[in-house]
Amino acid sequence: MKTLKFTFALLLCATIFACSSDDDSISSTEGLEGQKGELTLKFDNGVGDSDFIFGTTYNKSNGESFQLETLKYIISNVRVKDSEGNTFMYPINDNVFIINEADGNNAGEIYITLDNIDAANYTEVTFGVGIDQERFALGAEGQGDFLDEASDEGMMWSWASGYKFIRLDGTFSTATVTDQPLSVHMGSVGTSLDNYREVTLPFPNTVLVRETTSPEVHIKADISKVFDGSTTANFADGYDQVHTDVNETPIIADNINGMFEVHHVHND
Repeated sequence: MKTLKFTFALLLCATIFACSSDDDSISSTEGLEGQKGELTLKFDNGVGDSDFIFGTTYNKSNGESFQLETLKYIISNVRVKDSEGNTFMYPINDNVFIINEADGNNAGEIYITLDNIDAANYTEVTFGVGIDQERFALGAEGQGDFLDEASDEGMMWSWASGYKFIRLDGTFSTATVTDQPLSVHMGSVGTSLDNYREVTLPFPNTVLVRETTSPEVHIKADISKVFDGSTTANFADGYDQVHTDVNETPIIADNINGMFEVHHVHND
């Protein structure tokens, strides 16, 4: 019996050592110079702990409620930082995306696949919500194909007014009204009002970009925080129609900044 227990202990130690060695081998950065890989950001919109579904009624903290028929927002300037403090910025000409809930798969997930990423061990991702002033200053000709895409998606007012960073259309109800029009089209207003915000999200475990692996980062976006974020935005106080107001739009922009989190990471 003692011999059996000793043999089992040796096998267990050998297994643990082998697994540890494999993990070390996978996470090692030795020999990665010049290698490229692929990284996918998977956006998953929800409301609190619930999946987002068009036409579903969601309650706010103050008893108001809403339902949406349109949910879109712009993501840009995506970059990742590795374990050694180096930052990889995705090429600027391709670094702007529209996350449209209507484009989601059966699970409601929208994928952004970034290719030719430097192979490394990444610990966090940063992206902007909307269009920064530097990109806007390039003029209409400097926007590339994205200008037409944004126009086709209804994510612009006019060139002078600029892009809509987020677009929510639907209805809302309060204690005094029912099923009234809801329209949140928040963005910067030309160069006079800058509502571009950036968010940095740490990864719960290291993202291993390699030639032979294509990691996925699952990012959850809690749409309820558009209204119940760092500041409560009540429909009864005028937040049922948010477009270019200098007081309302920055509050929505700041609230959106806090609606994202990395839920989990897949490295295979």
